[in-house]
Amino acid sequence: MYKVKVSIVGASGYTGGELLRLLLFHPFVEVKQVTSESYTGKFVHKVHPNLRKTTQMKFVSASELETCDLVFLCLPHNSSQNKIDHYKSLAPKIIDLSADFRLNDSSEYEKWYGHKHAHPELLKEFVYGIPELYREEMKTANYISSAGCNATASILGLYPLFKAGLVEEDRTVIEVKAGSSEGGNKVNDGSHHPERSGVVRSYMPTKHRHTAEMHQELSFGKNIHIHFSATAIDIVRGLLATCHVFLKNDLQEKEIWKVYRDAYGSEPFIRIVKENDGIYRYPEPKLLSGTNYCDIGFKKDEFSNRLVVVSAIDNLMKGAAGQALQAFNIMYGFDERAGLEFPGLHPI
Repeated sequence: MYKVKVSIVGASGYTGGELLRLLLFHPFVEVKQVTSESYTGKFVHKVHPNLRKTTQMKFVSASELETCDLVFLCLPHNSSQNKIDHYKSLAPKIIDLSADFRLNDSSEYEKWYGHKHAHPELLKEFVYGIPELYREEMKTANYISSAGCNATASILGLYPLFKAGLVEEDRTVIEVKAGSSEGGNKVNDGSHHPERSGVVRSYMPTKHRHTAEMHQELSFGKNIHIHFSATAIDIVRGLLATCHVFLKNDLQEKEIWKVYRDAYGSEPFIRIVKENDGIYRYPEPKLLSGTNYCDIGFKKDEFSNRLVVVSAIDNLMKGAAGQALQAFNIMYGFDERAGLEFPGLHPI
């Protein structure tokens, strides 16, 4: 049986390592090459020790890349766009996990990222990488741009409400609490253990770049306002998005249940989590470590038209590597769950 030959560019980071872990066990994939400029010639397990005795692959330099069927780009932002022509010459299909091709409008890219896009003509060629929104487009796509982790949790949590026109467009408030792995594996002052441990640190109260993705995917042609803040907390993996929206009409919870059930009832990686009792009544990132699920719950305010929507993901999985693999499966017509069946651990 033919296996799809893939390479990972930038495989020494957390996202690249997670993607490699998944691909090594995918029944229809052969990992051809993995690149790292910092670790060229070294065994993969030197950087990703969880892969000991799983693979004897070594990192190669990007200059050594050979042609393959698909390239995954796990590079820092503003890297993929500057060499995209080269990557296109190596493979007919590309999945980019950076932010370089997430926005459809080059002016919005410049507004949020502070510089002009190197290839604005290619923005429309990339399908935005949330499978639950763009599954049909992915089936015929050559290029996919994976969504941001904060954006993924927020958009999936609110998409059914905005699509149905059930919430006020001008006062959505979202706050994400995120683990340290969201910042990648590069060391900085904030990642130093005495400075990071035990924190509840507001690191981006306004102007977070993922807000642009939320506006893009939730507007449905309307002028919406989303107020987003991000807070770092003392966990490694996972994020929790708490979204405050205001209903246009006085819907009952059973009616809201129906909206979410109609939107996501058949989705393999979305679970509606809302129990009457117990400590896991609402989504909990801890339970999602290593999984590709997005758990969504909600609670209507008894004293106002406010609806609180809570969504949780593993930022390295449904927020990055897992979602990219889900999109890959759709691209090639594989079972969407291939390589992503892990249900998580409890307790952990």
